[in-house]
Amino acid sequence: MARENFNDLLVFLVVARERSFTRAAGQLGISQSALSHTVRALEERLGVRLLTRTTRSVSPTEVGERLLKSIGPRFDQIDSEITALADYRDRPAGKIRLNSSEHAARSILRPCLERLLPVYPDIKAEVVVDYSLVDIVAERYDAGIRLGDQLAKDMIATRIGPDIRLTIVGSPEYLSRWGVPREPQDLLQHNCINLRLPTAGCFYAWELKKDERALQVRVDGQLAFNSIYQIHEAALAGLGLAFLPDDLALPYVRSGHLCFVMEDWVQTFSGFHIYYPNRRQSGALRLLIDALRYDKEITPITLRKTEVFQAAGTGHDIGS
Repeated sequence: MARENFNDLLVFLVVARERSFTRAAGQLGISQSALSHTVRALEERLGVRLLTRTTRSVSPTEVGERLLKSIGPRFDQIDSEITALADYRDRPAGKIRLNSSEHAARSILRPCLERLLPVYPDIKAEVVVDYSLVDIVAERYDAGIRLGDQLAKDMIATRIGPDIRLTIVGSPEYLSRWGVPREPQDLLQHNCINLRLPTAGCFYAWELKKDERALQVRVDGQLAFNSIYQIHEAALAGLGLAFLPDDLALPYVRSGHLCFVMEDWVQTFSGFHIYYPNRRQSGALRLLIDALRYDKEITPITLRKTEVFQAAGTGHDIGS
């Protein structure tokens, strides 16, 4: 039977169960005459009588009773499954596949998931940490997380974090031994820890800015990693200067384990965004986007220069 005739079967089921054209018409929201016409057309198409009609009652024939018992439970199961899908809209569920930079995954995404997942046990999240600027559509990701400067123009994006400042840091021990760089050219004489960029196939050039002057400095050193957290740990160990997000370095500057240097050469980038290809997302992804959404009214904590001097404790005037 053609799919378009399923509506006729549904009409028959309601009439046979209600034993009344009047009640069935009220339930389905159509006229009794239209209902009667639909049932007659179904009987003619099947070549059998399905209902016995009198002026006072309607009842299934033997064939109609057989059809009612055979297809009724199947349509009930379909209704049940459709109801379950509606429940998913009200109770987010399903898998979210995300591509993220390491810094965003650790500092923003993971804390959010730690709060969200216990409340919504039917949501599953797969997070792939990657420094490459992948095509999230081609790689079948639901969304990606990158800095605002790195977003593709055809993507829809929601801001999830404040602006990011990249700063140069070194341990007190390193600075005491090798001195404090004050100008970009001084970096060429220092042991700088490089970040390997898989997309570009080269080391990241440190992007510095002072007033309206912007520079890209290709530094050199004994160590290179493909993870800013490995770079961070190497800087803490006194193995060289590092170029890090200030929110990652800030707690260690305050504790005296790292020092900001060349603070007048600081570059600021648009904060992290979650981006996706279209406005039709699953309930689970919509929930995550709303949970990550950044409130611009909340001002991020910054470190005053006086705190830098106190935290450094090296005797070097690293702020001037």
